[in-house]
Amino acid sequence: MDDASRVLTQGVPAGMPTSYRALADHSGVPRSTLHHRARGRRSIEEKAQSQQYLTPYEEDALVTFLLQMSDLGQPVRIKHIPSLAFVIARKRLGTHRPLKPPGKNWSQGFEKRHSELQARRAKALDWNRHGKNVYWKIAHWFEVIGRVLQDPTILAENLYNMDETGVMLSMPGSVKVLTGRDGKRNSRGARVKRTMVTAIECISADGRYLNPMIIWPAATHRSNWTTFSTPRWQYACSESGYTDSYISLQWLKCIFDPETRERANSKPRVLICDGFGTHETLEILEYCFANNILLCRLASHTSHKTQPCDVSVFAPLKAAYREQVERLERGGVNTIGKEHFTFLYSRAREEAFTPRNIKAGFAASGLLPFNPDRVLRDMPKPPAELTIAKADEERITICPEDEAVRTPVTPVSVEGLASLQDLIIKQDANALDELSKQRLQRRLHKFSKAAQLSFAKGALQQNQIRFLMTINNEAKVRRSTKSLVLGTARVMSYEDLETARRKRAADEATKKSKGKGKRGRKRKSDAPQGDVLERRIEVTQMNSMPQQPGEIPTNGNETTDDAWRAPVARMW
Repeated sequence: MDDASRVLTQGVPAGMPTSYRALADHSGVPRSTLHHRARGRRSIEEKAQSQQYLTPYEEDALVTFLLQMSDLGQPVRIKHIPSLAFVIARKRLGTHRPLKPPGKNWSQGFEKRHSELQARRAKALDWNRHGKNVYWKIAHWFEVIGRVLQDPTILAENLYNMDETGVMLSMPGSVKVLTGRDGKRNSRGARVKRTMVTAIECISADGRYLNPMIIWPAATHRSNWTTFSTPRWQYACSESGYTDSYISLQWLKCIFDPETRERANSKPRVLICDGFGTHETLEILEYCFANNILLCRLASHTSHKTQPCDVSVFAPLKAAYREQVERLERGGVNTIGKEHFTFLYSRAREEAFTPRNIKAGFAASGLLPFNPDRVLRDMPKPPAELTIAKADEERITICPEDEAVRTPVTPVSVEGLASLQDLIIKQDANALDELSKQRLQRRLHKFSKAAQLSFAKGALQQNQIRFLMTINNEAKVRRSTKSLVLGTARVMSYEDLETARRKRAADEATKKSKGKGKRGRKRKSDAPQGDVLERRIEVTQMNSMPQQPGEIPTNGNETTDDAWRAPVARMW
């Protein structure tokens, strides 16, 4: 309701004249606006709403649907929102009337009209890492680690986090450059080498970091890979380039324990790591128990929120490494190999592993200072029920003492809609004084709103059901098809695969039919047909005919122009 409508409804205080001039002077609304509004002219807002593609109540239903899909982890893309509006409009007007979809800029206007919506970029995230699947895991993690950190013997300098990270030898990113206005080239020359080198890093809650262990994707160490001086670094080799249980144990013995034992001064050290299987072998657990190391494992699929290395230092580390690669390429080195890695990675670590970044990582992961809300507040709590909660239905009763017009609540259920209908038909129709007319008007307004919301929600739900049924029908073929070997050739066409599939099905059907014979009776074997029968006749005739040395054996039906066959030696 705008200011003019509110002034006309409420009027002026008692004792003042009820003219348009008095109302205008009292409220600040122009007299012409009050005059036109009293004679039925609509406000600018109402006129704009009547020209919109969807009614305000239909837009409210669409907003509710979009927010619900966002809470479920499936936010709707902006390009698909006009199609949802088209579904609602077709439901309102009926399918027999032709209707155009909304314009290309309708989504932007829809966003501006509803402040509870905001356009943002949504990156792809593994379903196992989505907030609705890891919220309770993270809450339980803070309960466990909170009991550990409450121990007065656990100091900030003895709280560590280790993790592995993979670094591409040369993977330049997209950068902004200045070129000629008329230039059409949007790329730059670079040698991309996709070899991945793994580094095991460990940081402390007081801002320190330990020496790394570099894992080469190789079977042996090469002399030119470590020409740059890196004292106290450890190097390992792995055919896959990733860590294993032996390398994890050696990192614990050669790096973590020697570099943290003296500083701990016989106090327990807390080592936080992810749930990778190589971190929890029996040898590692025994070593940690014997050396007063508390090994705390993060919950699965939660490291992107609760691991300080992932939260703060690894992103600037890789950005700094790419900058070093850029610098080397500007100097004329076109190919970045393993011989360049230690030099580039050492400089990148100095830029990224600063005390400020490390402490920020422990703070952002809610560990130091201990604040679980720092992590959980950015994760919406998963809804207990997927359905929209029903609002409390208001029991409307008419009391003779009520002088003010009460606005009923919009019904959200069939019972509420029926109750409001009874109030309109049975009660308001009998008393048509001024107060009852206003009450009837408002109840009809709520009744119409509830009906429009119901139709809009039903259209959106039917559209979603049809989409899910389509996806399910497409998946039925994939689920019902068994994984069978169709061929061993490295390259096969689709036609070859179809032929092999039919042949395998025919062979299985033949085997199945043969296995249905009765026990004790001699089953009829399938007579050889086609090429197999002709071949047996040829072999029989060849063995029975006399041959001269060097003579090509033939049968009676063959000529000398037939395909040559190797001579068969007689067994004397």
